[in-house]
Amino acid sequence: MATSEDEIYSLMFSSLRHPARRKILRMLSDEKVTFSQMLQALEIPSSHLTYHLENLGELVTKDETGKYQLSSFGKAAVTMMRGAEEVPNERIRHFSAFSLRWKSLFAIFIIAIVLLASVSIYQFSTLNNVSNNYLDLQKNYNVVKTQNEQLLMSNTSDNALEAKTLIQDVLQIDTSKYTMTLLSDTVQVRTDLDGIVEEVMEYSLVNTASRFDLTLRFRNGNFSLFQINQLEGAPNFPLQYTEPQPTDVVQACQGLLSRYESAFNASYMPQIVSLMDQANDLTTVQTYANTKLQLSSYNGGADLSLMYTNNGTDFQAKSINLVYTNDALTEFSDDWGLYTVGSTQVNFSQSQAIQIAMNAAKSYSWLANGTLVSNFQILNSPVSAEFYPKPRTDNLTLYPYWYVTLHLDKTYPGDVSEIGVGVWADTGQAVNIEAISGT
Repeated sequence: MATSEDEIYSLMFSSLRHPARRKILRMLSDEKVTFSQMLQALEIPSSHLTYHLENLGELVTKDETGKYQLSSFGKAAVTMMRGAEEVPNERIRHFSAFSLRWKSLFAIFIIAIVLLASVSIYQFSTLNNVSNNYLDLQKNYNVVKTQNEQLLMSNTSDNALEAKTLIQDVLQIDTSKYTMTLLSDTVQVRTDLDGIVEEVMEYSLVNTASRFDLTLRFRNGNFSLFQINQLEGAPNFPLQYTEPQPTDVVQACQGLLSRYESAFNASYMPQIVSLMDQANDLTTVQTYANTKLQLSSYNGGADLSLMYTNNGTDFQAKSINLVYTNDALTEFSDDWGLYTVGSTQVNFSQSQAIQIAMNAAKSYSWLANGTLVSNFQILNSPVSAEFYPKPRTDNLTLYPYWYVTLHLDKTYPGDVSEIGVGVWADTGQAVNIEAISGT
């Protein structure tokens, strides 16, 4: 079983791998921000932001006004991230501090070492039989390959066998080209997800040219998350595959999801594969049966989201997501089978939800420096209502939900200029009323 410290470090490193999450952490290190502020700054769909915030876990918290802020672990993660970014600059500055004379001597010294090494290599090659060298190299290669296979098969648990299938058959990573080491294997019961059993396996893939960290997560015995991060060798030594990988994101996703369906036979995969077979670009939103496809590209990467939809309601949490960076898959998640849908009925429209929220907010009050604030005025506009299903009676069953943001006529004690109200779209019940600090 993993200690809480192990879990926090694992969460820090997995969070710092994704550029969007690093950007969120940098943003929160400067100031507290609201959900809508992050959406505006990151320019990504709200479902993607919700997904990234969930993955940041205990690194991010909400204050009493509803703004997001860094936890103590989040601040430690930012400090770690900044330290890593400053190291290369420090090395450059240290070298630049030397005088021209010392730099010249250093260059001559390096050239001399290279020349001496070349002479040594030549002497060595003339003293040894070429055929014997070849046989030795072949023997070492076979030993490493056997060790890799033994490592993958050493744990015969269902999750370990599925991990092997996913890495080799679905992702087509050529493990024979790396020394593969299991760094950690942690199991925990997620009380925040109704007691599901979660296993996280961390691997390293190393060869003479590059080094990767690979993370796999399983929930209740089903694949949930794959992440890979290149630590050394980038960008000239990409991950090696058993088959050539398409540079077109759509084609790459089509192939991967087709292999995923064949390997694991999940009941929801046929309609997902059918929808992907119809996709042809990154600009349109497409729907087939109960699956909606959203594709977007940004900063040299691409995000693909396949979510469950029913009766015009999109359930973002019940989804499959893929993230590509520099034409390579860096993240793949599947929580489609984890969540169930409690209701698809949207009985209250956006305008109705706004009116319900306004009526509920009239009787709301909050404390600011020990003073109860209740006499405030709500503006009719601007007003916003964001729709996204969320859990209600348990943590794994989704219901349609509106989140309404009401603006006040001025800033009130506690720096409050907005009030947020949740409205269940199937019942019309107002919930989760909160004061929000001004933007």
